[in-house]
Amino acid sequence: MARFLQIVLNIPLNQSFTYLDCENAENKSRVGCRADLKFGNRRMTGFVISESDALPSDCPVEESKIRPILRILDDEPIFTEELSELAAWVSHYYLCSVGEAVSAMIPSGKRESDAGGFSFLEESPETKARTLSEEQKQAVEEIVTSDSKLHYLYGATGTGKTEVFMQVCERLLSQGKGVIYLVPEIGLTKQVIEAVVSRFGNTAAVLHSGLTPSQKLSEWRRILNREARIVIGARSAVFAPVPDLGMIIIDEEHDGSYKSGNTPRYHARQVAMYRCGKKKIPLLMGSATPSVEAWHLMETGGIKKHVLTRRLAGGAMPHIKCVNLSGFSIDGAISPVLQKEIEETLAQKRQTILFLNRRGFTHFFRCNSCGFELKCKNCSVSLTFHKAEKRLRCHYCGYSVAPPQQCPECGSLDVGYSGFGTEFIETEVKAKFPNARVVRVDTDSLNHKGELTEKLDAFKKGEYDIMLGTQMVAKGLNFPNLKLVGVVLADTGLHLPDFRAAERTFALITQVAGRAGRFFPDGKVLVQTYCPDSEPIAYAVAGKTEAFYESEVKTREMLNFPPFARMLRLVFRAPSEKQAASGANGAAAILYKILAGARANASKLQEAACHTEILGPAECPLSKIAANYRQQIILRGPSVSLLQYMAHTFRENFKAPSEVYIEYDVDPVSLL
Repeated sequence: MARFLQIVLNIPLNQSFTYLDCENAENKSRVGCRADLKFGNRRMTGFVISESDALPSDCPVEESKIRPILRILDDEPIFTEELSELAAWVSHYYLCSVGEAVSAMIPSGKRESDAGGFSFLEESPETKARTLSEEQKQAVEEIVTSDSKLHYLYGATGTGKTEVFMQVCERLLSQGKGVIYLVPEIGLTKQVIEAVVSRFGNTAAVLHSGLTPSQKLSEWRRILNREARIVIGARSAVFAPVPDLGMIIIDEEHDGSYKSGNTPRYHARQVAMYRCGKKKIPLLMGSATPSVEAWHLMETGGIKKHVLTRRLAGGAMPHIKCVNLSGFSIDGAISPVLQKEIEETLAQKRQTILFLNRRGFTHFFRCNSCGFELKCKNCSVSLTFHKAEKRLRCHYCGYSVAPPQQCPECGSLDVGYSGFGTEFIETEVKAKFPNARVVRVDTDSLNHKGELTEKLDAFKKGEYDIMLGTQMVAKGLNFPNLKLVGVVLADTGLHLPDFRAAERTFALITQVAGRAGRFFPDGKVLVQTYCPDSEPIAYAVAGKTEAFYESEVKTREMLNFPPFARMLRLVFRAPSEKQAASGANGAAAILYKILAGARANASKLQEAACHTEILGPAECPLSKIAANYRQQIILRGPSVSLLQYMAHTFRENFKAPSEVYIEYDVDPVSLL
């Protein structure tokens, strides 16, 4: 007998569609399975969320017009009732359709984009359990036995947080419970995966972007069938269907890659908090540089804090020195101070890492006569010069162009390149240290799968003297012969128009510094900067973590930024500047009316509405990306429920022009 299936699709329409299942001789339930079907003229994969023998009464189409599915793709359901409920919550909280939410949960092989945090996993897990220090033992006991449901393991790099996480996992597994252990995508190195698998055997499932869609799905099925009890993975592993889930662990909680850059723009930390709250199980987070929100919650008692103070590998915290670049007229990126330290390190047959969060040969093409900068024709960002291919390239949309010989604006021949990237530094390093063996590690220098691991292994074995690159160079690995770490330009992120810029800069310097002095007491870190007195740099160099957070929390409170307010960002994208501006202006008028209505309405949201504001519309700091102009409106206030109510009401009542696309971002981590 044919049955009617309610199916959701990965499209921005928040409704289900009715299809017929004609070939179900065994009368098996299809709820939780994927279906292959035709939607209009497109062939798509849908997700069955309910079924019935009769046509649903609210179906707008008569029975004779209901289309059959092409086939069911799964023998057994691949998402549970709990995940269906979670999808409904994600859909409401992050303003997307249920189909988009389910699609983000189920393995599809889509690569997790890195939102650009600084994740330096503090160490690869040991393959066998280590004897814990007294501090670690106390942390494990308190986490496992406490009534508190929110825990934070805070300690400098090298204090053994990973081993505490591992032993907490072992305790929960021995009680028959399952665990989800999240690490940033950048931290899922081969060494971490091998260590986890050798420690937990077949009971571990690993979900990461290196797996094919079918490999991900087979891991997913192992989890559903209770063959795997501990799941380690990046952001989307927070949705893993672990039966008898006992805890979720988030390592490097501050990292930006836990926030999705695509619809639904969920944050794994928020999803984990919701999931743990619903199941009444603990959430354990940890980092050497917590997010300001997490720090504030620890200080006000919202999260139970466990502190590790002892570095276990011996090795003192490294000596950190600030080099003020304003005091030198240098032709290049390496100051005389840094050059001298590298020479001494080479003479001692020790190793150096040079860190710069910037790819390419130089920043941008600039005319020294009129100040003209050559920008991408599709995006409002400077083009980056790549020396190897002799082209200027955009890092947002990929557009490239040959460098002009004279200024396109004034015709001057006095043109050049300002700033510097990893290719530029590689050229400079090879010129200044001709006998040193140099390796560069960034996305431009990696051409085949496994090349990153090969380069890092070679550096660890001492086959190179100097390694330079972007955040990839600090993937949480310990290099026993490393003596010197140079942060080539600490200010790179400071000048971005983003309220989290200070937090990110502080985390970068603190975490990079943790790489040196790991095994030897003479580790050195040199931080080059034009802004040595800026608080994030000064506090990070002095190792004054508490002072930085205290200052940053005060600043955020004064400016009414998170954690003292909640934010919801609407971005309007369109092919022309006029269309984007017109879409944003029309939206602002409606949002002001909704807010006025909430202020006048005597409901529990009325008070929050009086303290809620609408910022914008304004051009996004990156006003053009991939040939689309971008305008934004930011809703800011004390209640996220009110902001969501305003955005939901707006979505229902505003028909955007067909050429305008609207992105909704609840609790944005970046405002670029």
